[in-house]
Amino acid sequence: MEPVNILIEQLHVMATGAIELVPQLVVALVVLLATWLLNKLVSTIIRRVLKRSNLRQSLKELFTLISSIIVWMAGIMIAAIILFPGLTPSSMLAGLGIGSVAIGFAFKDVFENFLAGIIILFRREMRIGDHIECEGIEGQVTHIAIRESHIRQTDGQLVIIPNSILFKNAVTVRTDKDQRRVTVICGVAYDVDVDEARTVIADAVKSCETVETDEKPVQIFAQEFASSSINFEVTWWTGSTPLEIRKSRDEVVSKVKRALDDAGIEIPFPYRTLTFKEPLPLSGGGKTEAD
Repeated sequence: MEPVNILIEQLHVMATGAIELVPQLVVALVVLLATWLLNKLVSTIIRRVLKRSNLRQSLKELFTLISSIIVWMAGIMIAAIILFPGLTPSSMLAGLGIGSVAIGFAFKDVFENFLAGIIILFRREMRIGDHIECEGIEGQVTHIAIRESHIRQTDGQLVIIPNSILFKNAVTVRTDKDQRRVTVICGVAYDVDVDEARTVIADAVKSCETVETDEKPVQIFAQEFASSSINFEVTWWTGSTPLEIRKSRDEVVSKVKRALDDAGIEIPFPYRTLTFKEPLPLSGGGKTEAD
């Protein structure tokens, strides 16, 4: 019966310890409840304060998240010290340091994306609503979170990109400015007067509603002697979003084509000249002498 008595004695000791721990557990739970209420209060205050600022929404969410983490860390530490009196803040911080190293190795990619997300949130060059291109992915930035960013492509598909990719690779922000330059190539026949063709094209481009002519010049340059035409480089400025680019290109191409037609200027088809070493015999179309 000795093992049974030992087991009973151990259970008795454990039950006694658990009963003695109940008041501390209750106080710890009260501390956690108070931490939850304090976190709600602090988050509300920060949101109201930041609402009056000119910070981007992503930064406001970041500051709210950081304040929440600080409040919860402090509350959990206090609750742990109440529940286990042997713990001290220094020992907890030391244990947290050792544990953070192990966690850092285990979740290296997560922390990398987290830190990259914080840096991206502080960037002024890339905002929610911008159209960007990175590593072959192009679309509108719809959301910037701590770990990832959401890119809505022009065909409607949503791409979720880890922030580390946006941080470590080149990002083209197409809507950094309100206007962007667009270029198309327009060819005219070789028998056309180059200066006349340039004037007709320039007038047609300037008449387009989507073309910016107040501060940005419309530029028409004769570019090259192509196989069947003299090619002009037609350059103008318009809105920077993909839809504005497509609308403006459509309007410019349509009006330039109409203006060249009205002026009697040919946009040539490709011509091919065939040369043979010897004269080719002409066929009589199958006719006979009787015919």
